[in-house]
Amino acid sequence: MADWNPALYTRFEDERTRPAAELLARVPLDAPRLACDLGCGPGNSTALIAARFPDAEVLGLDSSPAMLESARARLPDLTFAQADAATWVPERAPDLIFANAVLQWLPDHATLLPRLFGLLAPGGVLAVQMPDNLAEPTHRLMREVAAAGPWAATIGDPAVAGRLGRMLEPAAYYDLLAPLAAAVDVWRTAYHHRMADAAAIVDWVSATGLRPFLDPLEPGEKAGFLAAYTRAIDAAYPPRSDGQRLLAFPRVFIVARKAP
Repeated sequence: MADWNPALYTRFEDERTRPAAELLARVPLDAPRLACDLGCGPGNSTALIAARFPDAEVLGLDSSPAMLESARARLPDLTFAQADAATWVPERAPDLIFANAVLQWLPDHATLLPRLFGLLAPGGVLAVQMPDNLAEPTHRLMREVAAAGPWAATIGDPAVAGRLGRMLEPAAYYDLLAPLAAAVDVWRTAYHHRMADAAAIVDWVSATGLRPFLDPLEPGEKAGFLAAYTRAIDAAYPPRSDGQRLLAFPRVFIVARKAP
């Protein structure tokens, strides 16, 4: 996949940062020594961690050079490094591994989450937030439009592009971590974001979930796909009483604490 676009991602920064803030608020730590922001993106979540734990060493990690460049510009006093969340191993055990909106991109959660939990120092916390919106119209329509147009062969299997089958049910994450942890907190929240129009919704998902569908396409195919997708989104998210659209966005949260 092509590198991430930090400017497009941060176009809705307030909405994207709110889940990170709510996840961090549930982290039961007072003074971690090392906090790792895994999949830090442009640094919006890293800034929250640094503000809550000013005495901690905070390390931001991401696989995207463009995101890391943006994060370093935002937070020049912090340390950022390139890393793949699927294989990352820290030099020393962190007290906090914070993974906001990153693990949904990776397969085999039954292995991945226990592995990350096992990297923690005694008493450490794994805090995870993942979009759980593959059944929402935004993502269902990605797959339908991908399968129906002249771009279908270029995109390939819409289920693969759409990451179907990667996320587990919230209770399954509890069952994975409860035998390993001193405490596990799992919850699911559906946000309803006010969006100006269908084009704004398309802009939102263009920075994230739509990327695997768009990246393989040539400019002409991309324009055709986006036009068809925007029409479908316009019908699926009608104007509300004030003319705005409401983008429903479910997310799963996990906070697991290791025994001291």
